[in-house]
Amino acid sequence: MNLRPLYNRVIIERNEAPEKTKSGLYIPTSSSKKPNNGTVLAVGAGHLQDNGELKPLVVHVGDTVVFSEYSGNTITHNGQEYHILSEDEILGIIPSE
Repeated sequence: MNLRPLYNRVIIERNEAPEKTKSGLYIPTSSSKKPNNGTVLAVGAGHLQDNGELKPLVVHVGDTVVFSEYSGNTITHNGQEYHILSEDEILGIIPSE
C-alpha cells in the first residue's frame, strides 16, 4: 500500500457486509449498513509523547478491529475505499481463529 498514515493513525479496510442472514434470507443492499469492523492495512509510527518520543501502537497490520460507526474518515484511494482513524477510536481487536 502506498498510503501511509501519520503518527497514531491507522488505515482500515472495512469487512464486507453479509449478503444473507444466518437463516438464509437475503439482505437487500439498501437496508444493510456498513460493518463497524475491518482489517488494519497500515499503521503510523506511534503516539507522539510530550517528551518528543514515539510510543508504538498497540494494533498491527493484519489485525481485525472494531470501531464505532461514526469514527474516523472514509477516503477513496486508487478506486478503493478505506477508513482512516486514530488508534484511540478503535474499540477492540478481534482475535484471529
